[in-house]
Amino acid sequence: MIKIKKRKIIDGIIYAIMGAAMTAVISALLYIVFYIFKSQAGFLKVSFLFGKEDGILPMIVTTLYVVLVSIITALPIGIATAVFLNEYSGNSPLIRILRLAIETLAGIPSIIYGLFGLLMFCRMLNFGQSIIAGAFTLSIMILPVIIRTTEESLKSIPDTFREGSLALGATKFQTIVHVVLPSALPGIVTSVILAVGRVVGESAPVLLTVGLTKNMPRTIFESGRTLTIHLYYLTNEAVRPEDFGIAFATAFVLIILVVIINTATKIMTANFRKKLGEIQ
Repeated sequence: MIKIKKRKIIDGIIYAIMGAAMTAVISALLYIVFYIFKSQAGFLKVSFLFGKEDGILPMIVTTLYVVLVSIITALPIGIATAVFLNEYSGNSPLIRILRLAIETLAGIPSIIYGLFGLLMFCRMLNFGQSIIAGAFTLSIMILPVIIRTTEESLKSIPDTFREGSLALGATKFQTIVHVVLPSALPGIVTSVILAVGRVVGESAPVLLTVGLTKNMPRTIFESGRTLTIHLYYLTNEAVRPEDFGIAFATAFVLIILVVIINTATKIMTANFRKKLGEIQ
């Protein structure tokens, strides 16, 4: 009886600590959003989004281009690598080297990726400073995030799922495609959301590979300026009193853009799982 009471007290303390931590995180997020919104008061207007001088529509389009191309490039490679590591590979020296390479990629500073992208994609492949050069650079940078998150999601799938599918006559590949990956979809979505946040928030690699051009990009082979670079430019080169207000307005738009992308990703994933369930 005493042990049960002691266990309940410990559980209550742990729950209280987790609740306090959750409250602190949510409070910090709300404070940041409120502070940014308060600091940009008066600048977030239609003319700010679509105006010719201070309008940020070209930056929004450039940011969306960079996010879409980098995710489209990195996601299939990352998922395929995670499937190979979790479903097919053993623990050979080659696999250990591969895992070490992935962990090393995760720890490399972003400026190193920027220098690599500048030399490889901008100069050697002759893309110049362009959206596609920046997107390819960022796709390499987010690969470890997608691989590790997807792999952990695959590990959480019970082996009984695989055994049941194999027992019904499905091949291993069919089991992975129709059973394992759909079950791991929430983890894959998490990896996409983390990757989008990483892409949107980077500045050094983007500055070196995408450039500072403020014009509206017509294709991904042109240079541009993302919202993050525009925010850096406004705060670092501020010459007018209103530049900081414009910077905070840009930051608020950046937050809204990330929320919209993440929400759209979750909605598309939910619809995909629903359709998949109907098919099965």
